Amino acid sequence: MINVSDQPAPRSLIVTLYGAYGRFVPGPVPVAELIRLLAAVGVDAPAVRSSVSRLKRRGLLLPARTARGAAGYALSPEARGLLDDSDRRLRAFAAAGGGEWVLAVFSVPESERQKRHILRSRLSGLGFGTTAPGVWIAPARLYEETRRTLERLGLDGYVDLFRGEHLGFTPTVEAVARWWDLAGIAAEHEAFLDRHAHVLDAWRRREDTPPEEAYRDYLLALDSWRHLPYTDPGLPAGLLPEGWPGTRSAEVFHGLHARLRDAGAVFAGL
Repeated sequence: MINVSDQPAPRSLIVTLYGAYGRFVPGPVPVAELIRLLAAVGVDAPAVRSSVSRLKRRGLLLPARTARGAAGYALSPEARGLLDDSDRRLRAFAAAGGGEWVLAVFSVPESERQKRHILRSRLSGLGFGTTAPGVWIAPARLYEETRRTLERLGLDGYVDLFRGEHLGFTPTVEAVARWWDLAGIAAEHEAFLDRHAHVLDAWRRREDTPPEEAYRDYLLALDSWRHLPYTDPGLPAGLLPEGWPGTRSAEVFHGLHARLRDAGAVFAGL
């Protein structure tokens, strides 16, 4: 049973559906299939159509006909690039570690202050912390994604990127607690665990894996999880508080992925 108050945004679920299954099939996904598959996670047809229209206006979905002539939508090249970046982020998050950092140092003229706002918002969305005004920091493995993102948005002319170590004077573990809102990040992990840890426990007590149930629980878990590696940049374990909930939330997601992803593909039929 889906709790309406916990229902994710339809647009987010559509992107998650394409990321999990839709992008691996030839041709566009028929509109009728999108409606069927989103209904399984509690989204009605009008909400699907409205959300698809918004994604089309953003240039992420392209209208196209299937081989049988049905109306459908395919991912745009930009959307595929974003999903590829998300894949790399998820893999990098699983392999978090090391003590090198990438610094983004930027200066934007007052006459272009809107770009300053966009730049700050994008760096925050990539998982950067703030060391000082105009100086942002993240684990060094996020360099390539940061470079591609800034180039895609035409913001690279305002930023210098540096790679290096933190040498002092504040101990790094204390500095990290100042650069990032660790309590806020921990709360995001706890929220994921509240929604999905009991789901994994229930599946572990079962021997069967019905495709529709597997699809529903997997898509909802993936939709929650795929945002976390952007909220949480994957800091080295030695710099995090004891009992960090991100370790447990990663275990829960990967447990659900291993148990449900392939069975869910049967129901998706994509």
